[in-house]
Amino acid sequence: MAKFKEFESTIIGGDDSSQDPASDQAATADVPFVRLKPRKAQPFFGRHPWVLSQGVDEVEKRASNGDVVQLLTDKGKFIAYGILNFHSRIRVRLYSFDHSKPITDEFWKEKIEAALALRKQINYMDEEGGCRLISSEADGLSGLIVDRYGKHIVVQITALAIHVRLDMFIGFLQELLEPESISIRSESGMAKAEGIEIEPGVIAGTFPEEGIVLKENDTLFGIDLTQGQKTGYYLDQSENRAAAAKYMKDRTVLDMFSYTGGFGITAAKIGGAKEVTCVDGSGFAIKGAEKNAERNGLTNVTCVEADCFDQLKERAEAGEKYGAVILDPPKFTRTRRNIDEALKAYYFVNRQAVRLLEPGGILVTCSCSGNVTAEDFRMMLLGVAQKTGRDIQVLEQRGASPDHPVSVTCMENEYLKCYICCVR
Repeated sequence: MAKFKEFESTIIGGDDSSQDPASDQAATADVPFVRLKPRKAQPFFGRHPWVLSQGVDEVEKRASNGDVVQLLTDKGKFIAYGILNFHSRIRVRLYSFDHSKPITDEFWKEKIEAALALRKQINYMDEEGGCRLISSEADGLSGLIVDRYGKHIVVQITALAIHVRLDMFIGFLQELLEPESISIRSESGMAKAEGIEIEPGVIAGTFPEEGIVLKENDTLFGIDLTQGQKTGYYLDQSENRAAAAKYMKDRTVLDMFSYTGGFGITAAKIGGAKEVTCVDGSGFAIKGAEKNAERNGLTNVTCVEADCFDQLKERAEAGEKYGAVILDPPKFTRTRRNIDEALKAYYFVNRQAVRLLEPGGILVTCSCSGNVTAEDFRMMLLGVAQKTGRDIQVLEQRGASPDHPVSVTCMENEYLKCYICCVR
């Protein structure tokens, strides 16, 4: 322990000059600089990719939005290369921490090739299935998300750095993947924060009029790349859906916030669930769930369009009981400011779910709110156990599928939590 404390003090908690050999590198004259305030360099010696505006002391006058810049300590020593954005709270996104590897077209291509090689290595390149090919910060490409649905690619842009180089990235994806189509998506809030405007739609190739059918866990799902959530589907839950299905045999299952039925239909198709009820507040999602049930030849799946908060309370008060309840709600908060409200919402839905469960029932409960930590979520479940007087045993604690890796230098991308529990 003493040795670790010494290491932590020297490497993690020391002053800027002792952090990393990169601090000995001089600035490069031909690249505009961004200089940090004193004692603000530690996270970036730790390779964190986001330089927030409040940590910046000076931006060289010749630097413009979207330009490659070099991040310097307050003493003028090189830390990393990044891309500048005056519109964003993230003033610089860092991409290269190697002084000898400036940000060039070849640099970007190598990053993309490395991301694709990883997905091939973990056997996620089945052309009938789906996969996150590039996962933003986790692949060293902050602001770029690329999902594959069969032979079709969806690109989601969340940074100006990527937006101003979009043609280059699209060219690389066409060259390396030869997709039948490439579509663009964005989140309006994120685009506004970055000061960019993105027109969603197909920008290369042809999108099939009949849509796309994805094969996941021997189950078929229709994907709408124009209206669906995220880039069309929740690929990050693919392995969690299969894991949860193992506990569903002969159970009556209530799948809340079901979207197009990912968990519930998988429970019926490969898990052997006796009956499944999918509930979602979106008519679009419920129609998708109904089509997916038909697509898989399932007659034991009922789909209900209704407010999930109201449904949970009403069903609990009516005394209904289920062998399993699945909760996969949307993000309840995007900031730490609203963390208390988010935890209250998670507490409410989980408490109602526990009320609905038979003794020995299975609770599958998820959170995609990155600002809600795993510890926060467990403490919420502790509160549910105390208030309901039920024992909650965690059988599996899971995260996103491995095509959504987590970078230890940017733990903000560890957002998904999935707990499979037995409720006594």
